[in-house]
Amino acid sequence: MVFSPPCTHNRVNGWTTAGQLRTDLTRDALLHGAGYAQVVRVGEGRPAELHRLAPGSVQRRFDGVEPYYIVTDAQNQQRALSFRDVLYVPAFGDASPVQLGKEAIGVAMLLERHAAQFFGSGARPSGVISHETKSISENTEGAKTLSGVMRSFNRWRTSSNGDPLILDSGWKYEQPAMTSTDAQFLEHRLEQVREIARIFGVPPTMLFELTRGTWSNTEQMAASFLQLCLRPWLDRWQDAYATVLLTEDEQDSLYFEFVIDDLQRADAAGRAEIFGKLVAMRAMTPNEVRAAMNLPAIEGGDELANPYTTTGPAAGANDNPKTDEDAA
Repeated sequence: MVFSPPCTHNRVNGWTTAGQLRTDLTRDALLHGAGYAQVVRVGEGRPAELHRLAPGSVQRRFDGVEPYYIVTDAQNQQRALSFRDVLYVPAFGDASPVQLGKEAIGVAMLLERHAAQFFGSGARPSGVISHETKSISENTEGAKTLSGVMRSFNRWRTSSNGDPLILDSGWKYEQPAMTSTDAQFLEHRLEQVREIARIFGVPPTMLFELTRGTWSNTEQMAASFLQLCLRPWLDRWQDAYATVLLTEDEQDSLYFEFVIDDLQRADAAGRAEIFGKLVAMRAMTPNEVRAAMNLPAIEGGDELANPYTTTGPAAGANDNPKTDEDAA
């Protein structure tokens, strides 16, 4: 039976859509270990609205039989809520992936900060200007000469006409080459992207780390993302909805399920082949295929028939075919 309560499909309250609540509670679970929302009931206890609860204001406890929640409001007043009145969306093991992977995320932040200094010439000089004289800056004449050399160098660096750099006698300019350690620094940054992707169970290609990404394996990794990362979260949401939005009797005959057909779409040729086979095996009607493609229904499109086989008279035959004797 198709059953879609308003607070799961349209809006959870007057100012929040159902999709926004799912985004907010999933983010709370990733950052804090769990997301919470209070169920507001009307009439005979039917759920009417869902209100997000700040993770820091909720404590999950057990009374020895079933869980319950202690919620602290803005006035520091506490109230106890039944587990049927709180939508509870936990992360895996009730532990925030951000907390579990904070060291890897911290290393990535340090590498990014160092990269800004490195390429901004804060971590190493862009070049070295030296002179044969060891103590050039100890006398006034040497300081004046050094100042003139620096002015000449700065003019050359800011020019865009490609003129050669010419220094006075005895002066030379050397540009440090990138060492193997510097080159490995870039590999470290890529590895941290993979490490963070591993924390959240996301394929690296979805974080645009395309070092080993190809057209073929990127499509396979997208399917892996749906099965190994997104599907567990959808299961948690389905279970959370069923716990607070369905009565015990309704849970025997009703359930929640996310429609993920859009995420399983392949290329146009692949979809056409799949739909063609489903219609041919009479698993879908043409109108069901058109509905999946957001197209209107057509007349006669609700019949489960294989379009590649014919069971009636051949095309162009008369309605009253002649017998063999008449033909003779």
